[in-house]
Amino acid sequence: MKCEVCGNDYDKSFTVELGGQRHTFDSFECAIHALAPTCAHCGCHVVGHGVEEDGAIYCCAHCAHESGAMDVQDRHEGNGRAKAEALVGESSAESFPASDPPAWAMGRE
Repeated sequence: MKCEVCGNDYDKSFTVELGGQRHTFDSFECAIHALAPTCAHCGCHVVGHGVEEDGAIYCCAHCAHESGAMDVQDRHEGNGRAKAEALVGESSAESFPASDPPAWAMGRE
């Protein structure tokens, strides 16, 4: 079947049904190009969950906030940055001291 984006006739093409219409693609890249919404702020294709306010779709809360949509937040549980920093700190503490550096790294043979 022939891809509706690039025209490639590929034996492993697939169809996607969206809004009652069927589309044929030879790759996820072509499907994303044709069907994924674009961020109202930066214009990138929104492949993940994204965020939405007043009918506008954004790739992330940062782009939404930059456009004045202040009531949106990224879809995650808790404060992602604080959680990530805590995990990094915990991993770092558990691995210290990691090991002695190799002698060649210290200028010794």
